[in-house]
Amino acid sequence: MCELLAMSANTPTDLCFSFTGLTRRGGETGPHKDGWGVAFYEGKGVRSFHDSDASANSRLAQVVQTHPIKSEVAICHIRQANVGEICLANTHPFIRELWGRYWVFAHNGQLSGFRAAGGFYEPVGSTDSEALFCDLLNHLRSHCQRDHPTEQIVERLVNLSTAYAREGVFNLLLSNGDWLFTYCTTKMASITRRAPFGPARLKDTDVTVDFEAETTPNDIVSVIVTEPLTTDEKWDIYQPGEWRLWKKGEVVQSGIAKAGS
Repeated sequence: MCELLAMSANTPTDLCFSFTGLTRRGGETGPHKDGWGVAFYEGKGVRSFHDSDASANSRLAQVVQTHPIKSEVAICHIRQANVGEICLANTHPFIRELWGRYWVFAHNGQLSGFRAAGGFYEPVGSTDSEALFCDLLNHLRSHCQRDHPTEQIVERLVNLSTAYAREGVFNLLLSNGDWLFTYCTTKMASITRRAPFGPARLKDTDVTVDFEAETTPNDIVSVIVTEPLTTDEKWDIYQPGEWRLWKKGEVVQSGIAKAGS
């Protein structure tokens, strides 16, 4: 399986600390050596980096670790290939335009029998994940409009995610730059950091950061991952079928869907 990382914050924030921990799992402390990618929203634009090499050994990943790109929403993925060859076209996160916005998608899991219905969006690579993303956007394009309330779009996303989860493992990160939607069928955890801030130490490498020195008292920064990245913080573990909608570091909607419903 792959591993996911996302951030939602109320102020532009860099992902260097968490990204450093995750990349160690890409071929060093973990088996996810078949490529990696990260996307940072900057307004309506997206700054993205992808590499088909292991993140632990990637020179490009080292640049991202040390260059503080600030964003309110970011999505990252390290890949352990099970469907599709190891190549750049198959690295997450995937990006498409819908309703004048870039949508960014990353998936952990496998739906081996999935067949997309077809439509406007088509996959470039050969992963089931990208096919799922295209299928999801085709459904939104057919059944929703750009001016529909967020709650209506999220209801559609929950129903689609629940249907996908019936066919296999479907852990999802999805954003349009305004909000971040997360859905868990097996593993996902989150942490929200706010004042008073303290230090934190990564599990996978000997790196510690003092968040008090890096933040202001008004900052709210939430990190969502497959597996907790630090050893000295209390992470909130998702339940199977749980979904959360994040905006500016806070959960604004949530629920638990039943896969059989």
